[in-house]
Amino acid sequence: MLAFYATITYARAWAVAFYFLALLCNYPHFMATVYRAYHTRTEFEKYRIFTVHIALLLALAGVVAHVWYPLLPWIFTLYICWSPWHYTGQNFGLLMMFARRSGLAPSSAERNAIHLSFIASFLLLMLSFHTGSSGDALILSLGLPARVTLPARAVLALFFLGAGGWALVSMSRRSSLLAILAPLTLAVTQFLWFLLPAMIELFSGHEVPQTRYSSGILAVLHSAQYLWITSYYQEREARERGDVHWRFSRYLWTLIAGGIALFIPGPWIASRIFHADFAASFLTFTALVNIHHFILDGALWKLRDSRVAAFLLNTKERVQGSEAQERGALQSAAHWLTSSSPAARGIRIGSVALLLAWATMDQLHFYWSSEADSLPALERAAELNPDDSSVQMRLARAETLAGKRDASLAALRRAASISPETLPLQEAYARGLIEAGREADAYVQYQKILFRWPRNTDALVNYALLAQRQGHGDEAIDSWQRAIAIEPGQANAQMYLAQALDRRGEAQAAARHYRAYLQIVASHRDEHRRETATVIAALVKVADADAAANHQDEAFEGYNAAIQFAEKANDKALRSLALVHLADLEEKRQGMVAAATAYQRALAIDASLSDPVSAGSDWFNYGQFLRRQHQPERLVFASLLRAQELVNSSPGAELATIAEARAESEARLGREAGAVRRSSAAAAKEALGLPVASFSRPRDR
Repeated sequence: MLAFYATITYARAWAVAFYFLALLCNYPHFMATVYRAYHTRTEFEKYRIFTVHIALLLALAGVVAHVWYPLLPWIFTLYICWSPWHYTGQNFGLLMMFARRSGLAPSSAERNAIHLSFIASFLLLMLSFHTGSSGDALILSLGLPARVTLPARAVLALFFLGAGGWALVSMSRRSSLLAILAPLTLAVTQFLWFLLPAMIELFSGHEVPQTRYSSGILAVLHSAQYLWITSYYQEREARERGDVHWRFSRYLWTLIAGGIALFIPGPWIASRIFHADFAASFLTFTALVNIHHFILDGALWKLRDSRVAAFLLNTKERVQGSEAQERGALQSAAHWLTSSSPAARGIRIGSVALLLAWATMDQLHFYWSSEADSLPALERAAELNPDDSSVQMRLARAETLAGKRDASLAALRRAASISPETLPLQEAYARGLIEAGREADAYVQYQKILFRWPRNTDALVNYALLAQRQGHGDEAIDSWQRAIAIEPGQANAQMYLAQALDRRGEAQAAARHYRAYLQIVASHRDEHRRETATVIAALVKVADADAAANHQDEAFEGYNAAIQFAEKANDKALRSLALVHLADLEEKRQGMVAAATAYQRALAIDASLSDPVSAGSDWFNYGQFLRRQHQPERLVFASLLRAQELVNSSPGAELATIAEARAESEARLGREAGAVRRSSAAAAKEALGLPVASFSRPRDR
């Protein structure tokens, strides 16, 4: 756990360190299983179903995963979920081994209690994995709700502590502290690996990304533990068959070289020769080698096997069946390769040197690719392997930071072309095109995305936005409607569709989607906390639709809700807008005093803003309102004159309408208009300061 939190602070250093540890620890531990299953004909034939048939099936799965990317998340998820079970089995097996070696002889009840407690810890981890949606595209989650898994995890944690604790206490009563120490250490190990992360999450609220935790740090710890026990087993086996030349150093070098051969050449060959995505290929090999290891390991390490038990439990029983068997052609070739013949020795040395050189190149590639902000390092990594989508993505980011927009876009295009079936890469390229101002190309890119992923709502929403900008309004509306049909809770789709329908004059249809958007926001306030302005605008639009449908009470509530929201958010512009719309409604309801008050409040707010067009529009509406209320014509004229002054800098239809109304008022006013012009500011101030009592009854001009 300390190592996990350290990786957050020193992410790159720890990433490089763990990648190097894989050479010395993780890869050799896989090779240790392969070595045991394949190094003698006896073992090979005994486990033929695993060494041949299952190995071929997994190899076939690897080929399919390279040509059909959707299989990779299933393979990788299987690996992620199986690995904790594998670790649990190893911890339980070692605990039983040490207990029996110490002479504790656990009873059936004690063994079952420990076994069930370990299973409970595994289930607890699985519930953590599958709570909520997955944040990793390669890991599939059941999406279980936290309200269900949280109490279940708490019960499982208590069961682990209770059942496991009882069994250990029960065994300790008939043994010494030294005898119980090793089993206790294994139980504590299981607690630290499986329960502690969940307990930290439950009691502190700090989330530990369990999947990467279990496939990263736990994998290293498990591998070290595994190498320790296998090296002990191999030494005992060698001594049993009279091999006095067995050395741990030679065994370790064999495992290191073999581990490199298992993991490194495959992805590089698939990438450099067949142009597969190196990142995806590496994960495919990793997952499949692990799965084969889990299956093979489960068959190899059984204490029910008298030969295994004899070595691990340190019994004196003579082991049968370890004598040399008749060799086949492959076995004879392998025996010659391990002989002291100069030719065989040369092949061994050359192979190891080649594998070490390959591993060095792989380490350099990883080291350079991990320097996310170093453009030269990333360029070197890309030169080593241009078909690595992860490197191309980091290179694109570094190019952007360096101001090389074209080079960044080229890297994004390269990443997308390397792995056309990886949605995040395709979306990243589409976003890059948008940022580069190439919206027509982005529009085409989203067409390609939707061809492969027609039900991806984010792609549908973005495609619709681009279609609208390209002048394909009907296509945009259709795309947003498809997104909503797939995911009604897509807030952006609801809002964009409402706005599009509103622009087409379909106010009531737009209002339905504005309401849907507001309901989504109300249900997920934290996710939409920064959308206050959009919420206020939607409230105004819904109220407008209610007013148009003569649902005046609903419209009144909507406008007031918008005003209150805007006031809390200190959004003066939208508050002014809502007040003007409320004023129009109040006039229709014959609430002239309330209408005048709303207009005057809006204009007072406008004075503090730097939006002359909106202020001019509000002065125009106020002037028209004054005329309908038979207020003095000079105040009507002053209001319209003020409106024209504000909008003069923005020629268009609105200015023409204001100018026409101002001219009509000026004609009605006659010669008095000149005096009003000379004191227009004072007249406008007088109009704004009209007492509300003057609107309580109609007035003659």
